[in-house]
Amino acid sequence: MIEVEIRSFIDEKMYERLHKFLKEKAKFLDETFQITVYFNAKIDLRIQQSKNYSKLWVKGGKIHDTFREEIEVKFKSEDFLNLIKILRMLNFPIRMVWLRKRLEFEWNGIKVYLDDTEGYGKIVELECYAENKEEIKKSEELLKERLKQLNVELTPREEFEKKFKWYEKNWKDLMSKRIKELGLNELLG
Repeated sequence: MIEVEIRSFIDEKMYERLHKFLKEKAKFLDETFQITVYFNAKIDLRIQQSKNYSKLWVKGGKIHDTFREEIEVKFKSEDFLNLIKILRMLNFPIRMVWLRKRLEFEWNGIKVYLDDTEGYGKIVELECYAENKEEIKKSEELLKERLKQLNVELTPREEFEKKFKWYEKNWKDLMSKRIKELGLNELLG
């Protein structure tokens, strides 16, 4: 399956406006707190825990590409720490950790996520899936049109890459206290 997504940084005011709009005009799907662990690997390798499940997944391409092949395997939520232990035993060191609250909606045939990632910022993400390469361009144009309908300007990829590199350097300083509060000290090293 090919995931097609676009995203933009938003401020608190825009977050609240979008949340109100989506509560009125979209189908609410879920609210979750997610812990996502990125690993140092030749591919984009991650583990995530939410209230419903844990998952191990890889994405092809590069972070912040508009479309990427995605493969995921779901586990019980409580398997999260064991998944981390397995990957660390296989010599995949932790690259960084995200802590985020995610609101998920379905709106006009696409998924819309409102993310509040601790230490990183607020983001609106629009997503759909394509079966093949021919559908990718159509899907990308659809997402851009939907973003315009939300009156949100697309954040340039370069801005995401700059912020991502900054977070990768600083996540431990930013998140150590919070990670310890969650009882996840093993994520710090």
